[in-house]
Amino acid sequence: MSETRYVIDEMSVKDTWRVFRVMAELVEGFDELSKIGPAVTMFGTARALPTDPVYILAETIAKKLAERGFAVITGGGPGVMEAGNKGALAAGGTSIGLNIILPHEKGPNPFQTKSVDFRYFFLRKLMFVKYAMAFVILPGGYGSLDELFEATTLIQTKKIQKFPLFLVDSKFWTPMIDWLRSEVVSRGYLTEAELGLLTIIDDPDELVEQITWCENEKCYLSPEGLMGRTKKNQEPMI
Repeated sequence: MSETRYVIDEMSVKDTWRVFRVMAELVEGFDELSKIGPAVTMFGTARALPTDPVYILAETIAKKLAERGFAVITGGGPGVMEAGNKGALAAGGTSIGLNIILPHEKGPNPFQTKSVDFRYFFLRKLMFVKYAMAFVILPGGYGSLDELFEATTLIQTKKIQKFPLFLVDSKFWTPMIDWLRSEVVSRGYLTEAELGLLTIIDDPDELVEQITWCENEKCYLSPEGLMGRTKKNQEPMI
């Protein structure tokens, strides 16, 4: 009995000191990212090789974003993250890696102009969201899906502004949207409007145009969000 008590006491002490480590990571993240300007967070698989079409697509998008003056934020690892940092760096832009050590990854990729290291996933995810005005999600696995739905939930629940959220590669994402509509919306667990927070897109140029328009018009401050661009384009000329 006494041994159990001591173990609990030891855990409590460790938890108390862990608060200071959490605070240190928060302060460093805020200090490093607070002045980066408009930024786009890119998510996607860590398992794509440089020859993978998904890697090449991510690199292309990041380069085009950087050319328009956007900082690019990734998780700092391999695959799509590396491609995003590589594309931004190639265009002379701000290439940010929010790095975390994982068993299947070799460490931060070398294409970062600004690196922030994290021990805790929840702090890293906070930085992904806090300093981005748009989210670009390429094909990926559990991690990418987790980041996708967390960002969408924060928008849905109005914890963050209505930032545009793009799913790149219609072949990959359309079956998921079809399932959400046929099984989740149909049961009343989501509305069509909530499903409409996700925009599927294939063309990198159109993607960058929409993000640029949204930043220029501050579309995330409007209830219409990205849909305001379509509506504005349909208004008759006077």
